[in-house]
Amino acid sequence: MTPGGNRGWLLRLVIAFGFAQGAVSMARPAVSYRALALGADERAVGVIAGVYALLPLFAAVPLGRRTDHGRCAPLLPVGVVLIAGGCALSGAAGSLWTMALWSGVMGLGHLCFVIGAQSLVARQSAPHEQDRNFGHFTIGASLGQLVGPIAAGALIGGPDMARSSALALVVAGAGAAVAFTSLWRIERPGAAASRTGQGARVPVGTILRARGVPAGILISLSVLSATDILTAYLPVVGEHRGISPAVIGVLLSLRAAATIACRLVLTPLLRLLGRTALLTSTCLLAALLCAGVALPVPVWALAVMLVVLGFCLGVGQPLSMTTVVQAAPDGARSTALALRLTGNRLGQVAAPAAAGLIAGVAGVAAPFVMLGALLLGSSGVALRAPAVGAADPRRAAVGQDVPDRAGGGRPCRETKG
Repeated sequence: MTPGGNRGWLLRLVIAFGFAQGAVSMARPAVSYRALALGADERAVGVIAGVYALLPLFAAVPLGRRTDHGRCAPLLPVGVVLIAGGCALSGAAGSLWTMALWSGVMGLGHLCFVIGAQSLVARQSAPHEQDRNFGHFTIGASLGQLVGPIAAGALIGGPDMARSSALALVVAGAGAAVAFTSLWRIERPGAAASRTGQGARVPVGTILRARGVPAGILISLSVLSATDILTAYLPVVGEHRGISPAVIGVLLSLRAAATIACRLVLTPLLRLLGRTALLTSTCLLAALLCAGVALPVPVWALAVMLVVLGFCLGVGQPLSMTTVVQAAPDGARSTALALRLTGNRLGQVAAPAAAGLIAGVAGVAAPFVMLGALLLGSSGVALRAPAVGAADPRRAAVGQDVPDRAGGGRPCRETKG
């Protein structure tokens, strides 16, 4: 299979990612509501949201090392199992600390799936296809983020919030398991390619010093932190402003729908504005809108703000993936993507914890001001980041080891569920 030669693998991957991300996006607000029903305050909700990213924070780089040497395929089904189990067991948990534990398992499963999937996209895509293919790949995440909150809002509510949120978590676990139906037919990249030795590992410090990698990591961290805190803390804002869980679910889904729309038109936007201008302007506008969420605006105005915010947040993730992949040293693309995910998870640990502390002191809307400041800093980084140049065309030879420009090592093995 050659890069760009068969889109079937990408479609199946997008479908699988949609189910997996839908389960997580359904579970995250459900965890917040269940924690509130069990007596958690804003600080406890922030801690539980942060634990979701704690295990992945330590596991990302070792998993990235594995995928650099052709072992990414098993991560996809393992990730689905952990997501499904973490969701369902969070619903069965009867205490805050057990909820935090299973939330961490869910986060580890999400990390496994995403590292395997991103490495697959990087190896299957020619350099000039990476922006488009990463954009299409992240549509799966946005589809999940669109459907998940609506499903959670439909199930959660009534006098027994603890029971209805537990039901939503069990349903989320069942939804994650559906991803297996698409994983079964994902073929291995470069089936005909030769398999050679693993080669020397590129030190993490060398990867982080590569021009463009830190910028890609920071932009990704900021965008994901914004999405994560919106998902975890908008229910808390709704509780304080008297907005029902169903309406909060619709608002989160509007944000996700706008992100899908952005990624569908990402290629024309890049042609029109260029990478630097697009990243800088969307981060800047997202910063202003995140801060605006802190204002006591009507629900309709909040909906408009979240739609525009969702569109702006749709740019950062796929473009940061391409930035990191093409800036990384040869033979370490998967590890570089894993470092990007480590940054994401660091943000997911620190940002909700900080949000919980800020919310406890300054009110539940204050974390969104913090997000605005973080995105404002990212807009400055995007402005100074180096442009992604044309990569060596030999990197398009998926799964092949080429002298000097190997493109990341051995091919991923076939996924069979």
